[in-house]
Amino acid sequence: MKNLFGHRKVRYQGLKKNTAQLPLLLALTNLVIARRQLLALHSQGAS
Repeated sequence: MKNLFGHRKVRYQGLKKNTAQLPLLLALTNLVIARRQLLALHSQGAS
């Protein structure tokens, strides 16, 4: 999941910032997965 957005290094900026970053990263990952699924369905329907 982290490699998907280029976050390969751990950030030690404080617990609050690290804790806030995780839900955002999960939400973005869900959006990317959903986008891929929709594009796959669209390409199947077009052919």
